Amino acid sequence: MLKKTRTGTWMPAWVPESTFTLCVLLLISSIVQSAKTGGYDGSMLNGLNILPSYTEYFNLNPATTGLNTASVFIGGFLGPLVSGIIADRLGRRPAIFWGSCMTIVGIILQTASQNIAMFVIARIILGFGSAVTGIAGGVYMSEVFPSRWRAWGVGLLNDFYYVGALVAAGVTLGTGKWQSTWAWRAPSLFQAIFSVLCIFTLPFIPESPRWLVHQGLFEEARLSVAQTNAHGNLSDPIALAVFKEIVDTLRWEKEHAHAMSPLEILKNPVARKRLLIGMSPGPFSCIAGNIIASYYFGSELDTAGITDTNDQLKANVVLNVWCLACCLIGTHLAARWGRKPTAMLSQGLLITCLFIIGGLSKLYAANPQGASNSLVYGNVAVMFLFQGFYSVAWTPLLYLYPPEIMNYSIRANGLAFSSFVLNAFALVFTFIMPIGLGNIGWKMYMINASWDVVILGLIAYYWVETKGKTLEEIDALFEGEKHSSVPDIEVLRRGEKVLDTELVKEQLNSVLAIVNVG
Repeated sequence: MLKKTRTGTWMPAWVPESTFTLCVLLLISSIVQSAKTGGYDGSMLNGLNILPSYTEYFNLNPATTGLNTASVFIGGFLGPLVSGIIADRLGRRPAIFWGSCMTIVGIILQTASQNIAMFVIARIILGFGSAVTGIAGGVYMSEVFPSRWRAWGVGLLNDFYYVGALVAAGVTLGTGKWQSTWAWRAPSLFQAIFSVLCIFTLPFIPESPRWLVHQGLFEEARLSVAQTNAHGNLSDPIALAVFKEIVDTLRWEKEHAHAMSPLEILKNPVARKRLLIGMSPGPFSCIAGNIIASYYFGSELDTAGITDTNDQLKANVVLNVWCLACCLIGTHLAARWGRKPTAMLSQGLLITCLFIIGGLSKLYAANPQGASNSLVYGNVAVMFLFQGFYSVAWTPLLYLYPPEIMNYSIRANGLAFSSFVLNAFALVFTFIMPIGLGNIGWKMYMINASWDVVILGLIAYYWVETKGKTLEEIDALFEGEKHSSVPDIEVLRRGEKVLDTELVKEQLNSVLAIVNVG
């Protein structure tokens, strides 16, 4: 059964009464947002950069190849400048809707491109829309999913990057032999299906309860919490405790003048600390080394001795299946083991792989004609391991960790800043990587591995663990205290403490009465 639910925005909602059904819909929304943006786009461009019908149509050289590919990050670089403000002012769901619409416009223009200029402009629009959707989606999922399922709910927001990538790899493999420009236009047009699916899920999921409380829509927020935690039961102890945590914490933030503004981040020392830690997955994941395989896998395989176009396209398909399996394992580790240990394990394995790839690529470059099959396939095997190890941590943590670290006042703008820095790095790296691989070859891997060592040290020293805590309970790690009197939610779930529901209801009524009078 569907229950019509007020959302505080122009977008109505008809939410399932079953929490399980609702969480499935939230997962679907997370999945299609993940698949539609970077996953499909990255793999599609990876495949197009291999196709002669694409490279010859635009008469590409290394510089224009980098421009065509990196232009999506120009939009991704500009989008975060307004994404946080849009998500805070319009609501999380409307921001996702408008971002999806803009993505569709970019895809249509990209498909119809007649020259490099049109292609680049289309990809800037696509990147802008994807940034708005990704930031609003990351904040929304972190604020809506129950804490016990948050790692999976938000982790899948990026995990299904590889499903989109796999679909794109399969589509480009299927159209690759077409003798027309539709060999690359068809994969481009197919990308829009994910944005359409995302829009179709929005009417059946509620608005963020944190956003609703901040807007003063307490009854709507309480129902949203009950729908995502207790089948809509407003008197359920867990739902009551979660709602009171939200109300108490946001009230504390308002009383201490924590403004909903990027300036809040600059003037508040704790906010700066939370921002620096929370935004780190963006640049860390970008410069870890995956840019090479995400967009220039063909060039990477060339350095290993695999130059046949069809073989490269098949390798691209297999790579995405492997990475999907690894990121799902990584999400499980993040949920069970913790965010920080998972990141450290993954980063250490990445460093090892990059040094090995660099060494093997050097041996191949020294004698391409005399290179043995074992050398070639050994190099490719380590490349696959590298991408898998990258997927273990960075794929789920990219959207999971930042909104957990940041409190409500800076969450949307903080995640936007993380995305801004990520796209700034990605814009530079996607442009210089083909040039670097062409000029210094194997040395690029060695350079990349060296700065990854520095990243590992920063994670070990600065990151904090957020596993098993609600967004409000994480405040205690930075503020030194929790801003609500109710026990931690997981303590209640385990039955270690019992919530006095009547007392909590009285306290809530008192708080809401004060707020309404004010």
